[in-house]
Amino acid sequence: MKLDPQQEALIAPIEQDAMLAHACAWSAINTGTANLDGLAELAGKLADAFAALPGEIELVDPAPVTAIDPDGSEVERRFGQHLVLRVRPEAERRLLFTGHMDTVFPKDHPFQDQQWLDADTLNGPGLADMKGGIAVILHTLMAFEASEHAPRIGYDVLINSDEETGSLASAPLIEQLAQGKYAALTYEPSALPDGTLAHARGGSGNYSLTVTGKSAHAGRNPQDGRNAIVAAAALVLGLKQLQSEECPVNPAKIDGGAANNVVPDHAVLRFNIRPKSPDAAAQFEAGLATLTGDIQQSHEVSIHRHGGITRPPKPVDRRAQKLFDLVRTCGASLGQEIGWQSSGGVCDGNNIAATGVPVVDTMGVRGGAIHSRDEFMIVSSLRERAALSALVLHKLASGDLL
Repeated sequence: MKLDPQQEALIAPIEQDAMLAHACAWSAINTGTANLDGLAELAGKLADAFAALPGEIELVDPAPVTAIDPDGSEVERRFGQHLVLRVRPEAERRLLFTGHMDTVFPKDHPFQDQQWLDADTLNGPGLADMKGGIAVILHTLMAFEASEHAPRIGYDVLINSDEETGSLASAPLIEQLAQGKYAALTYEPSALPDGTLAHARGGSGNYSLTVTGKSAHAGRNPQDGRNAIVAAAALVLGLKQLQSEECPVNPAKIDGGAANNVVPDHAVLRFNIRPKSPDAAAQFEAGLATLTGDIQQSHEVSIHRHGGITRPPKPVDRRAQKLFDLVRTCGASLGQEIGWQSSGGVCDGNNIAATGVPVVDTMGVRGGAIHSRDEFMIVSSLRERAALSALVLHKLASGDLL
């Protein structure tokens, strides 16, 4: 299948050099999730760049988020603002495009610079995950806005500031923007350097269990104490009993304890789960409630739970599969072979799918070694993936495909 003249004209304006310039400039700004100054700087530059599109740009404050400190106290966590662009909100058919501006590299991390590995491979922080993907969003939409099909649809663009830490401060905004959308595309890098897409995804949940016991002298009257560390250890063993193939559980850390001659009255257990289906998630939640109740009674301690499932499992339903098939068909028209595979990783696509909106969430650049100093972007994939997105957008605007 070849492109028709209209499709050729659609992708002709996409300029790889301009895309690369944007990705490199954005990568040069450190935007570790906790670097609020860096995030604010990039948000301003993204607002300037996306002003090339019609619509209204807004910087949205993060939702309140708390965490549990090692001493068991609940503290507020700070995040950067999220960028939202709304185009033709009155349109009958509307789409959602999402990306994130934060990276896993804090401002004091040694990985801050870019270097060419070969003529088509650039190493640099966040180039693949996902400042290259943000460039794909921008240049896709710039090309689409020049086409005659642009007035047929509206769309929202969300670039959040906290995806790398679970999108807790943007989850309500993701849910709000996803409501009523015909389809969504998210610009995480491809699952493999060959362009393979992530298909179904498991979910993820992070929990902190604060155990409060009773201190006592370990030699004189240990019987009067209630050992929080022992209770936390019992919780760990119980969690491993709750684990199943459908819901892996990873006890990760226990904070707390006291001097060797004191029965410890405090502990915080932190763990992660990866449910593969909504049913597995529900089954784990029920088991956790029973487990904590039993431990409280048998060890005579109190247990306070914080956290839960923040990334729901993402099965691929009929409409989502049709969107995947559309992406593959458009890729074939461009000479790109598009495949997919299930993934144990999670992203904002999980949150979008939970609203019932079909989503493909690895439409970003080809690259690899993300979350490491070896992260790289395949530069030619900038224009390649923008052309793919532009053609998908053209199809979604011109027919009832899902």
